[in-house]
Amino acid sequence: MNKLDRKARAQILHLLCEGQSIRAITRLTGASKNTVAKLLVDAGHACAAYQDKTLRNLTCKRVQMDEIWSFVYAKAANVKGAKAAPASAGDVWTWTAIDADTKLIVSWLLGARDLDAAMAFTHDLESRIANRVQLTSDGHAPYLQAVDAAFGGEVDYAMLIKLYGAAPEAEVRYSPAKCIGARKEPKSGNPEWKHISTSYAERSNLTMRMHMRRFTRLTNAFSKKVENHAAAIALHTMYYNFVRIHQTLKVTPAMAAGVTDKLWEMEDLVVMLEQWELANFKPECQFVVRQYAIGKGHSVSVMWRGGEVDSVFGFQSENEALEWIKDKSRAWLIENGKKN
Repeated sequence: MNKLDRKARAQILHLLCEGQSIRAITRLTGASKNTVAKLLVDAGHACAAYQDKTLRNLTCKRVQMDEIWSFVYAKAANVKGAKAAPASAGDVWTWTAIDADTKLIVSWLLGARDLDAAMAFTHDLESRIANRVQLTSDGHAPYLQAVDAAFGGEVDYAMLIKLYGAAPEAEVRYSPAKCIGARKEPKSGNPEWKHISTSYAERSNLTMRMHMRRFTRLTNAFSKKVENHAAAIALHTMYYNFVRIHQTLKVTPAMAAGVTDKLWEMEDLVVMLEQWELANFKPECQFVVRQYAIGKGHSVSVMWRGGEVDSVFGFQSENEALEWIKDKSRAWLIENGKKN
């Protein structure tokens, strides 16, 4: 039975966080594609759970919201013609909220670009902030109802509506329309005029495209499964918030926001993943206590779903073997589990 050690897991996750594709990582590390993909999904679940618990009671003053487009399996226009397209195929949007002062990604949501997603996103954002905050979004209409429903009148909210001109004929395919201006529109409370901006949220979108290979346009690196897409986003936000030193702040956003007092290393992230695995691990095996055929003593046979069998020896009695299964088998499975 083989399992990646902590150093190897940290290296793979670091490469994923720095924009390498899964196939490139397999060439660089020698790990299999399935191993890298499973590690990404597990790390994504662990990062999402950790941040959901940790990013609470934040004292943000100014928060900017935006959405970034991507797709799973095929673009929306191509789903009908795609072979064996899953139900989740098509365009997906990542809604993000960033603290303008600490650059902390406070909340994110993967979903459609509709009112339901806006409602879920803003309610999650509101649950994480401990005080009145100034919000700025773009002119996307669902924000109006969603912000009002989530915050009521306890928010200073404004929209920054950008004005676009027609794109040159030759650049229509690859370039967005040229921005020719912006209009600030206060919507609730008393937002400070000079802080009505989405610049930090838009810069965060660029960082996401640069650090997640599946967000790169005009490539075949796009996500094939929505679960993997969500896992990549969760891992990126964990890396961005806790590990990567912000160039302007000289500390990580989580340190600037007072969420943590230390600079995380990738191995710290792996330790967090291991703790999540211990709490959520569901082994694909059964334990059977056996008595030695010759001599005294007992062993524990670990019977894996695929048919393989491992044995743990050295128990003086059946009760001792049963106590090991109860108290120590999870840690043993994490340490000696099958390589994926």
